[in-house]
Amino acid sequence: MNQAIHSEPAIAFIGGSGLYQIDSLEHPISHQVSTPFGDPSGPIIEGRVAGRRVCFLARHGHGHRLLAHEINHRANIWALRSLGVRWAISITAVGSLREEFAPRHAVVPDQLVDRTGRAHEFTFFGNGIAAHVGFADPYCQPLREILLAAIHAAGATVHDGGIYTCMNGPAFSTRAEAEMHRQLGFDLIGMTNAHEARLCREAEIAMATLAFVTDYDCWKIDEAAVDVAAVIENLMANAGLAKSLIPAITTSIPDAPDWPEHRALDTAILTPRDHWPVERARDLAPLLGRMSSEDSC
Repeated sequence: MNQAIHSEPAIAFIGGSGLYQIDSLEHPISHQVSTPFGDPSGPIIEGRVAGRRVCFLARHGHGHRLLAHEINHRANIWALRSLGVRWAISITAVGSLREEFAPRHAVVPDQLVDRTGRAHEFTFFGNGIAAHVGFADPYCQPLREILLAAIHAAGATVHDGGIYTCMNGPAFSTRAEAEMHRQLGFDLIGMTNAHEARLCREAEIAMATLAFVTDYDCWKIDEAAVDVAAVIENLMANAGLAKSLIPAITTSIPDAPDWPEHRALDTAILTPRDHWPVERARDLAPLLGRMSSEDSC
């Protein structure tokens, strides 16, 4: 397993549907990372963007071969953290539950609700080490501001804030479910973001989401219900914008990881260190390593 300590912290871009590579990545190298949680979605591609160390991971794997419930999120985030990632931008396709969040608009959500009933599956802790991270604000505010500024500068339509609700797939919502989500006050719907956000917090990775609207789910009766053909058409347009934003986002992120999210475990771990099972502590070394070496990333 790759548990190397990297002196230079990295920025990760997690590509969702339609975004499978970064064109601006210079001197790319591929990492096949083995983790205690199984295999990631695919290789992590590391390179340089505007002089900064950047890693890219395609969430759904090469050729979009993984459904949302098949993605090994723990392996993905563990692998990124093992490579020294301290900031992550999750780029994701979403359905809109609000008239004003139109297809091809960008949204930088500020809250999320997990309706998958699977939150207990998406933690690195347990099996001898108990931890409860703070998660009141699931997205990193300084990173959100960087995303908003980059999109505004590009002249694209972007909405500041919104509640992302995470559902089980792979089928899209029924009309009754879509209307229920609207009545509950949700703004966006997708299938992956809650899991990534929780795990990034536990891994002390500052994370924010750049969501691109592909459809109106199926609540808008004056429009066709969501289908794959319509989604793909909008995905291609959104992917081009996402790629164009990456250099501006990268250069705006500070060099040092010193935001609150980067020390999320300081007050989260209940189990005294001398009670940590040796094997479990070894499995979580990329997350827990700084607690034995303040020089690590």
